[in-house]
Amino acid sequence: MLENISRRFADIWGGLRGKKLTENNIKETLREIRKALLEADVALPVVKDFLSKVEERAVGEEVIKGVDPGQMFIDVVYQELIALMGPVDTEIPMVKPGPTVILMAGLQGSGKTTTCGKLAYMHRKDGLRPLLVAADVQRPAAIEQLKVLGKQIGVEVYSEDGVAPPQICQHAVKKAKDENFDLVILDTAGRLHIDEEMMKEVCEVAHLTQPHQVFLVCDAMVGQDAVKSAKEFDNSLELTGVILTKLDGDARGGAALSVKHVTGKPIKFIGVGEKIEGGLEKFRPEGMAERILGYGDVRSLVEKAREQISEEEAEELQKKLLEKTFTFDDFLLQMQRVRKMGKFKDLLGMMPGIGAYAGEMDIDDKDFLRIEAIIQSMNKKERMRPEILNTSRRDRIAKGSGCERTEVDDLIRQFNTMKKVMDKMGQLGGGKGPLGKIKSMMNAKKQMADLPGMLNKFAEADPQMGMNKKKGTKKAAPSKEDRSKKRKEQRKARRKGRRK
Repeated sequence: MLENISRRFADIWGGLRGKKLTENNIKETLREIRKALLEADVALPVVKDFLSKVEERAVGEEVIKGVDPGQMFIDVVYQELIALMGPVDTEIPMVKPGPTVILMAGLQGSGKTTTCGKLAYMHRKDGLRPLLVAADVQRPAAIEQLKVLGKQIGVEVYSEDGVAPPQICQHAVKKAKDENFDLVILDTAGRLHIDEEMMKEVCEVAHLTQPHQVFLVCDAMVGQDAVKSAKEFDNSLELTGVILTKLDGDARGGAALSVKHVTGKPIKFIGVGEKIEGGLEKFRPEGMAERILGYGDVRSLVEKAREQISEEEAEELQKKLLEKTFTFDDFLLQMQRVRKMGKFKDLLGMMPGIGAYAGEMDIDDKDFLRIEAIIQSMNKKERMRPEILNTSRRDRIAKGSGCERTEVDDLIRQFNTMKKVMDKMGQLGGGKGPLGKIKSMMNAKKQMADLPGMLNKFAEADPQMGMNKKKGTKKAAPSKEDRSKKRKEQRKARRKGRRK
């Protein structure tokens, strides 16, 4: 997400390091920022206003003693980015007595129906009882799609055949009142473009149901067009806020930076991925600004991690590492939790110093599937005691997982290296090292501050574990002769060990 603009800003900051700020290089930097924002499809009036405010603050900013002037300039840009997108309140107040009615509007193809499911799941997880309303009778299979989503997340879906959408929504709200639902989410029809018929229907739905919240679902990939549609909808409906979807695609960031400034309506949530679970995030201007500037988004990353691992599980993991009983089963479990957090490249994009280049890294989520297949091809004894994985066992595992023997060897080698590094790091300074206390996983900033050092430790212990920044730079697989030689050496070492 946002890799292009993040990379541009990373390059701009690189040119500022160690330089004394002058009016001339401030203007040169502002020109580069202008280009970066326009390339990201940010609306021109927004760019002009933003740069004017940055220049005004930067020129008048007093340089604090001992602080790099370039860093102070970056901080000015960061603060102005937050101001441009915020402030925002992502809470949805629940009315008493209920139900709270939310009207979801948007153009066709914006991901509105999926977003309705994500919103319902978010509130059901919080202990509320939502009702989804299938009022999109125009798009083929829209009602069936919502029913499938409702069944998947355990939420009731209301629909009627042969009834106009405004009346469907009105009847659904009555049912929700009678049956004590906490929340009603109205999935209205989208269109290929804004037209009078669409606006009339949506306005009639709003008139009959009197929604407490009106959210416009916008496709972030359409850039400034998302902002234009938001403005048109707001003129007719009086929006409460905007939900930006598909931010995990090739979104350039323009919609996120423009929509609040142009419409005056805040971004409430952002949609990432097709998965219902965790696919809707509360919008944080600070987090978005950090990602744009290439600083990652530690808080969002840790919130995702907390959803997958409890404090008790973290303590159990600590115990296994310290007692050297960490097995392939534990490794597989942790890897599956990481996969549930989202696409691996998106997670890398939240890490400080990595986000700007995540798009260039040769990382494929299919690699996780290959690792899973290898581990699951091991029997229980092999997963518990990796040291017994001899040549014949490894050949069998490679065949069973459909992978090359070298891939099996690499995974076992990297697993053993990881265990050794974790053990050494846990012992540093009497247990004060980065992994000395796994409980600190629940402490966001400290754990992420330790991350670069951890990665360096891994790279030092096993250079092949380092990530290649550019595609096509993977280390070549060893030749057949090299593999044969290595196996002979391993057999020789084992025989020597048995004689002892």
